Amino acid sequence: MSAGTEKIAVTVTDVVEVNDLVKRFRFVRTDGGPLPTFSGGAHTVVEMKDGDITRLNPYSLMSDPRDQSAYTISVRRDEEGRGGSLFMHRTVKPGDKMVLNYPVNLFSLDLRAKKHLMLAGGIGITPFLAQIKQLSATNGRFELHYSVRTKALGSYVDELTGKHPEHVHIYYDDQKQAIDLEHLLDGQPLGTHVYVCGPKGMINWVLDTTKRLGWPDEAVHSEEFLAPQSGKPFEVYLAQSKKTVKVGEHQSLLEAIEAAGVDAPYLCRGGACGQCETDVLEHDGTFIHRDHWLEDDQRKGCGKIMPCVSRFEGKKLVLDR
Repeated sequence: MSAGTEKIAVTVTDVVEVNDLVKRFRFVRTDGGPLPTFSGGAHTVVEMKDGDITRLNPYSLMSDPRDQSAYTISVRRDEEGRGGSLFMHRTVKPGDKMVLNYPVNLFSLDLRAKKHLMLAGGIGITPFLAQIKQLSATNGRFELHYSVRTKALGSYVDELTGKHPEHVHIYYDDQKQAIDLEHLLDGQPLGTHVYVCGPKGMINWVLDTTKRLGWPDEAVHSEEFLAPQSGKPFEVYLAQSKKTVKVGEHQSLLEAIEAAGVDAPYLCRGGACGQCETDVLEHDGTFIHRDHWLEDDQRKGCGKIMPCVSRFEGKKLVLDR
């Protein structure tokens, strides 16, 4: 069985509209048993049966890691996406039976840190909600700086500021408020670790700034799950499986491989973990790399592809799968 494919049958118990863009979903185990434990920053992959299409989207767990009675996630509606978030918003209701993957953590707290400095943007707040619950239970030291578009779209702002008024700082884009990152980083005690989750621009800004200011790589942590994007249909030949697979316009290469009955490993399905890295044996065309994993020379060499988020345009593609 591939990494990331252990399944849990669950039932939806609650669907709550957090604001105009975000809904919260609560799941319990269908057989009534306890759910697997996880640590703050972990995610699960939600399996969605959308007509003839099976979608598998990763979402950060935001519930208390100590609570094995239920898992909770938040989903931001994306009108321009391939349909996963729209399916969750428009279709999923209490009582529905669904399937989740066992939790995987690619954004865990480094418990050696003396302090945890958290930087969130938009829906990137969700992994921090579980991390803060974990740290609060152990008296861990943290500080959260959370940037949102408007007060109306500030998911969980009231909860965070109500419970942790001394440790949570909110910034509203429409009020021209912004994190003074250099000043913030300059005032941190020795042993502080930085964590960032949010839009790509925010993540790059934090990573570039910490690097320029001399922060060690092991003290800076980031997470961004990239949603597979639509593109021109193409064909791929899987050399080990001896199968020709058609990849649809709104289908990822990984989804097409799975639909053909070929086992393919994954952990995040968002271009970050490296688990689905696949060797390219032959190609005649252009790769559209969208992952966070491959190095620039690997992309230029055209010898690797991350099928969870990347695509291909051309006449011929042969993979070692």
